[in-house]
Amino acid sequence: MNNVKDEYILSMENITKIYGNGFMANKNVNLRVKKGEIHALIGENGAGKSTLMKVLFGQEQPEEGKIIYKGKEVKITNPLVALDHGIGMVHQHFMLAPSLTVAENMVLGIEPKNKGFFDYAEAVRLTSEVSKKYNLPIDPNAKVKDLPVGYKQRVEILKILLRGVDVLILDEPTAVLTPQETDELFVQLRELRKQGYTIIFISHKLKEVKSLCDNLTVLRNGRVTGIASVADLSEQDISRLMVGRDVSLTIEKDSPKTKKTVLKVRNLTYKNSDNKALVSNVSFSIREGEILGIAGVEGNGQREISALITGLEEKQSGDIYLFDEEISSQSIRKLREKGVSHISEDRMTFGTVADASVEENLISDRFYKKEFNKNGLLDAKKIADLSNKLIKEYLVKCDSKNAEIKTLSGGNIQKVVAAREFSANPKLIIANQPTRGIDVGASEFIRKKLISLRDKGSAVLLISADLTEVITVSDSLLVMNEGKIVAYFDDTNDLTEETVGEYMLGIKHQTAEEIGGCCYE
Repeated sequence: MNNVKDEYILSMENITKIYGNGFMANKNVNLRVKKGEIHALIGENGAGKSTLMKVLFGQEQPEEGKIIYKGKEVKITNPLVALDHGIGMVHQHFMLAPSLTVAENMVLGIEPKNKGFFDYAEAVRLTSEVSKKYNLPIDPNAKVKDLPVGYKQRVEILKILLRGVDVLILDEPTAVLTPQETDELFVQLRELRKQGYTIIFISHKLKEVKSLCDNLTVLRNGRVTGIASVADLSEQDISRLMVGRDVSLTIEKDSPKTKKTVLKVRNLTYKNSDNKALVSNVSFSIREGEILGIAGVEGNGQREISALITGLEEKQSGDIYLFDEEISSQSIRKLREKGVSHISEDRMTFGTVADASVEENLISDRFYKKEFNKNGLLDAKKIADLSNKLIKEYLVKCDSKNAEIKTLSGGNIQKVVAAREFSANPKLIIANQPTRGIDVGASEFIRKKLISLRDKGSAVLLISADLTEVITVSDSLLVMNEGKIVAYFDDTNDLTEETVGEYMLGIKHQTAEEIGGCCYE
């Protein structure tokens, strides 16, 4: 590779993509990326970023437009063609087989053979070679399921580099990383840039865009609203280009006015099928008018705690009390009737029914109640009125209440979930990754709603991989590592992401006495 930086290695010209339902995802979009730069592609959910990258990676075909790559027009009909041209994509959700080793994952689809059989030794050699070449150390023989999240990200990047790409598309690569892991990833990406690689970086985290990227292209409603040098823009400028209005990048909230204890968790332990403790002797409490945050690298017990409280998993030992009543054996419907609302980390599996309409998803927790039934039938008018009211109040962008939920962007699906859960008069809200993968405007909206509900007396358990969010929105904070609480902070005002990151990674631990402050009676 040469180091000529002023030439465009890639131009997408006048790309228009219309889906079967008539939705125009991209309209005459132009994207030009220089060789050897890190180029940010940003915009709200539903702005057309993912569609544009799917066109570039061959997962979608445009109605109009062309792709110029290395000076020639190319037709990219599928991802294998994209890889053949030297364009690779690392998806937001890891595409790895957890039970296989790093080396086995690295060569999936291009397995080396010896006398007709898979040559594992050669797979190990190739992995070690590419790892050394790009200064991304990894153990070829390690099982992927045993790797920290940051190393799984590393495997994904090495997988693409092994296939000989020149352009890397990274979709929300830091969504589940700690600040330390993010810093390490950025060192690696800057090194790849030095070596002449071109990187398209999709992120909702404006601080990261400012820190890492050279230039940016902003999409809004399927059209380009800005192309600029990152150095020329502030975070506020970028958010304005994305959303079309000023967005508050700081969280303003009054001191909590706490009352009686709503949730008590005592000595909760949960083991998986391999008898590994995913939650180990965890205890904490949350009061009315309080947001308690949980921070931790994914896979350290947060998901299980959320599932145990909301009835998605059965408790093995310990106790869960709602207003002094033990609730762990109660059905999900009973818990909801007692005032428990739940935003799941997986909005498509547990939060919505993909083929159902926006309206059906909005009333899925209350359709059986008397107020929505009339003469033995559903009261269509009352349901329609509620649906239209929530769509308007929560700024859900959709064709109508009858649109299938799967046709909405991720941020708007999340707004539908939030609208249902927040409008249920909740006494306890379990909010697990409530703003993951959604833009600054939608994130601001959901965070303000959580604080508003807190101010009205709800108790909130906020689980988030976004450290800025979990520190600034929460009133108090737990940090988890290996299924245990390793730190508790009763005030988040002076907390830094770096401090929390050290506890998340197990570098620091508080004493049992310090941690014990998270339990109220």
